[in-house]
Amino acid sequence: MKDIRSLKPIQNKVLVAVDDADEKTPGGIIVPQTAKQPLTRGTVIAAGPGKVNEKTGMFIEVPVKAGQRVLYGKYSGNEFQGPDRKDYRLMTDDDIYGIIEE
Repeated sequence: MKDIRSLKPIQNKVLVAVDDADEKTPGGIIVPQTAKQPLTRGTVIAAGPGKVNEKTGMFIEVPVKAGQRVLYGKYSGNEFQGPDRKDYRLMTDDDIYGIIEE
């Protein structure tokens, strides 16, 4: 895979680019690499079309689209490093808590 954008999620899966951890606290203290916590914010790179609900048989679309910034669970999905050396997560749409409107 040469470019992360060539990965197309299926069903209700969402590919998210993880935001970089802040180098400084709001008070100006520099945070060492070992003390940085993984953030739970990122930008949607791609999303699958959705999934059929097993109980009702209705098709449910994924509620996010590429370019939106989202909040997700700290341990959600699977984290991996892309060819560009950035961190990404592949998760289900259920792992996303909300859309950040800026």
